[in-house]
Amino acid sequence: MELFEHPDVLVVGAGVIGLSVALELHRRGASVTVLERGVALAEASTAAAGMLAATDPDNPPALGPLSELSLHLYPEYLAHIQALSGHLVSFQTNLTLQQTYPATSDITPAQLDRLLPGHALSQLHFTGLAERSIDPRQLAPALLAAVRAIGVHLIENTPMLSISAHEGSISVRTLRRNLAAQFVVDCTGAWTRSDYLSASLPVFPIKGQMLSVAIPPALPLTFTLRTHGLYIVPRTSGPHAGRAIVGATVEAAGYAKATSNEAIRGLYDRACQLLPPISGAPILEQWAGLRPATHDRLPILGALPENPRHLFATAHFRNGILLAPATAQVLAALIAGDPPLIDLSRFLPARSPTSLA
Repeated sequence: MELFEHPDVLVVGAGVIGLSVALELHRRGASVTVLERGVALAEASTAAAGMLAATDPDNPPALGPLSELSLHLYPEYLAHIQALSGHLVSFQTNLTLQQTYPATSDITPAQLDRLLPGHALSQLHFTGLAERSIDPRQLAPALLAAVRAIGVHLIENTPMLSISAHEGSISVRTLRRNLAAQFVVDCTGAWTRSDYLSASLPVFPIKGQMLSVAIPPALPLTFTLRTHGLYIVPRTSGPHAGRAIVGATVEAAGYAKATSNEAIRGLYDRACQLLPPISGAPILEQWAGLRPATHDRLPILGALPENPRHLFATAHFRNGILLAPATAQVLAALIAGDPPLIDLSRFLPARSPTSLA
């Protein structure tokens, strides 16, 4: 077995996070190879609903600065992808109605009627959030085309077997070849190997089952509806316009991705209770994705203390699509030795997370 190439940076994992990191590193002048255990963008990246949910009340407060940075970067991020790929990735929605706890509301019945003329929402209390969404299935092919357009070398169907540090470099072994680089960035999500991290910071999969329904033609749904544990996210433009994404379960089920009729029916029935006009809408598709989680529900960003050439950008849980631009900027700055864009202490691999019991 011989060394295949010596890029400046080897990114392991070709999801939205990994390809976004590769794109930003290349923009800064680095040569980049991306290694993927399966097929690019085939896992959580295209299973997501695409909410840029920086203000979701279920997010850990510590996630706020990273989320706000990513929101600020998002328009430039999409414009850069479009310029390279020729594919437009549009914002699907610009408003989220979030159920409030306790029951206080800044959305009046008259405002709800203006948002959905002639269609009643269930009698809940909502607050309006200036929150956007995108379609990850529109982002994925555009991002992949952008990465290919700039000549990033993507190696698919090649799992990483081991990683080792050397003087001035770091190498990765696979079944078919070895690769050496100045830096390795682990973006393997739910497949992040715990033996590279401290025992107190494992990354584990949390399954989410989801479905899509056809939006009735008479229903002008142009915003996201979200309660604790349920969301309805419409697709308003692009190849999937006219459907709404409904999700999602939260299951510690290992790496099993099978859907169950019971779980899908439960999501559908709850969606119909929340938004009665979709009652009877046909289910178009059902699927499950694996969210990469930590006990504190915060991502892992940064280098191992004992090996500054081995970095991580993983465990984004429910917010991988939201956090992709900021993650790419943060990791590229770390590799370049630039000052951190935000305080990374809560995201470092060496942190001691508290359990969310």
